[in-house]
Amino acid sequence: MTAVKHEQGETLLAVARCAIARQLGEQGIDHDTPSWLHEPGASFVTLTQQGALRGCIGSLEAYRSLAEDVHANAIAAALRDPRFQPLDARELSRTRIEVSLLSGARDMQFDSEQHVLKQLRPGVDGVVLQYGSARGTFLPQVWASLPEPADYLAQLKRKAGLPADFWHEDICLSRYSVTKWREPVEADHEQP
Repeated sequence: MTAVKHEQGETLLAVARCAIARQLGEQGIDHDTPSWLHEPGASFVTLTQQGALRGCIGSLEAYRSLAEDVHANAIAAALRDPRFQPLDARELSRTRIEVSLLSGARDMQFDSEQHVLKQLRPGVDGVVLQYGSARGTFLPQVWASLPEPADYLAQLKRKAGLPADFWHEDICLSRYSVTKWREPVEADHEQP
């Protein structure tokens, strides 16, 4: 990883941790705000505890500055992910943060579900599925737990509120990639 990307990651992780800490009434550590943070960006912030998901919220499109996006998504992942109770200040020290910076999404062209499955790149593609008002996405990191394209797509359909075996010619799919940074594992982050 280049020094610039490493520095970028450290900055984004600091933005996320500071946002959550301050929202929980803790003292956040101030960080530099380089000019690239003011450019539009789309991010996801993922929280884990002992390797288990604790919250994940993000933006699929860049519609605000990257600094604002990471800040807002960090707070949302900690307090507003509907799958979890809001994070408590006592949990913060054992919560590990990951920030994913998304590329622009590209529409996929396909004529069948099998055609989609042949195009998917495990470990590389994040996928957005939309059918009518149903919509869901999986980051590329989800491939670690769903390495088979058929399973990945079936679970993505379920996440969007559709049956796992659902298929319709009006399904829209797009894919994106991410650059991600994760806080290093520290003893206090991994203890119960």
